[in-house]
Amino acid sequence: MKEAIRIIGIDPGLRRTGWGIIETLGNSLRYVAAGTVLSDAKLDLASRLCQLHDGLARVIHEMMPHESAVEHTFVNKDATATLKLGQARGIALLVPALAGLPVAEYAPNAVKKAVIGVGHGEKKQIHMMVKVLMPKAIFDTDDAADALAVAICHAHHRQSAIGRIAIERKLAALG
Repeated sequence: MKEAIRIIGIDPGLRRTGWGIIETLGNSLRYVAAGTVLSDAKLDLASRLCQLHDGLARVIHEMMPHESAVEHTFVNKDATATLKLGQARGIALLVPALAGLPVAEYAPNAVKKAVIGVGHGEKKQIHMMVKVLMPKAIFDTDDAADALAVAICHAHHRQSAIGRIAIERKLAALG
């Protein structure tokens, strides 16, 4: 019998980084936990990034996922905000990588398509479908719900994503 694969989905943000953990076994999904890592807006950028790093590292240490998935950020009209969000996303990629986890990345439209069936939809639709797919799911913020959606997306695409990550690692080792 196969063992369940524990996946952490991460929705990066500088103020709030959502995380959601599910387990997948075959076609079944099971909610494990979800939450939000907060940074203090009164602090300098470096300190806020440290807060995100430490919070995500604590979650990964406590929950012991096998794989991770991070949502791509979108570019908005404010270049400064986009840059800061990109730095928070860097933390979201770095923490699981440092823990030795494979890190898959998904565009927001791919996450929406995996969860609600179409590439465009509102947050309410995503949250409703997360609850339909995992009725026991509890999330404290929209960011945590979005992170669960990222984890669900990865559960649906994980075989191809893990294969792609393995190939990239081999190519990097070669040269």
